Amino acid sequence: MAAEYMRLKKIFILVVLVVLIPVAKAQQTPQYSQYIMNGFLLNPSYAGSDGYSTFSLTAREQWVGLDDSPSTFAAAFQTRLLNDSYISKATSVRKKINRPTKGGRVGVGGYLFADRNGIMKRTGAQLSYAYHLSMNNYRQLSFGLSLTAYQYFVDKTGAILGDQLYYDKPDLWFDNYDGTVFITDANFGVSYMTRKYYVGYSMNNLFRGLIMFGNKGNNSHSELGHYYLTGGYKFDLPADDWMVEPSAMIKSSDMMFKSIQMDVTARVYYKEEYWLGMSYRTSDAIVLLAGVKYDRYYIGYACDFTLSDLRTQSYGTHELTIVAKFGDSARRYRWINRY
Repeated sequence: MAAEYMRLKKIFILVVLVVLIPVAKAQQTPQYSQYIMNGFLLNPSYAGSDGYSTFSLTAREQWVGLDDSPSTFAAAFQTRLLNDSYISKATSVRKKINRPTKGGRVGVGGYLFADRNGIMKRTGAQLSYAYHLSMNNYRQLSFGLSLTAYQYFVDKTGAILGDQLYYDKPDLWFDNYDGTVFITDANFGVSYMTRKYYVGYSMNNLFRGLIMFGNKGNNSHSELGHYYLTGGYKFDLPADDWMVEPSAMIKSSDMMFKSIQMDVTARVYYKEEYWLGMSYRTSDAIVLLAGVKYDRYYIGYACDFTLSDLRTQSYGTHELTIVAKFGDSARRYRWINRY
């Protein structure tokens, strides 16, 4: 009886994955509910954008309660190559310069990631380079480029072929397909920031890295390119120490209008140290957000409540992000701080 139950459960998961193929194609890259805190993971132009040296950890478990449900882990670092930048220097009695030198325009970063989606797993690393142009009135225009390399792995023992597990009854046709491939690709991003608002655009998988399975690469399937458009605005409320920040992220892929999805978010801050928020992801989920800042550490938590029929089969999606910022130079640029 227990064996039959497990078989039915695995078949149900397979049916769910088949139904969600259009969404899966649009989300070959990991999904993040806290896209404000995770901006660098989606757009390389954010590398070193606030002048701090930043370490971050993100863990996301999707559809908790379902076997082999998607999960993502990312560990990132980014910094600004400052030298003597962001220090006011008097050139005369009446004139002061308070803007970065050329030595303070470069940002670098990188991160390691592990992403699992059923029997498919991606493990790799990404290195990013960003160039920041400071303008009058504390405005900043940034460009970024990143190179990524990862291993794409298919766990054949977890595959269901017809009504049989591959482990129980291997399939010669499926067995001839390669289960592992190494992929390299590149991403590009641009962003613009002011004291009150920010907007960014990025294009991922520029080379459409080929996923090669079967006959040593004779059978191939290309990844989709992914596009992200993000933006937000900060409003000071009449009450002291309170602020509200509406933001949005539009994401799509080469499938264009068939795969467009939008996250619309509003967060309320108290003393820029505590925040609560809510996000709506079109045709997918309602997300509750919460966070706290202590000294140089930021902790953010998100819980996705699925709107589809999966809500009866899972305990929601949970995402935790921890950020640590170091460096005194960026204190003159706290307005860039998007948390």
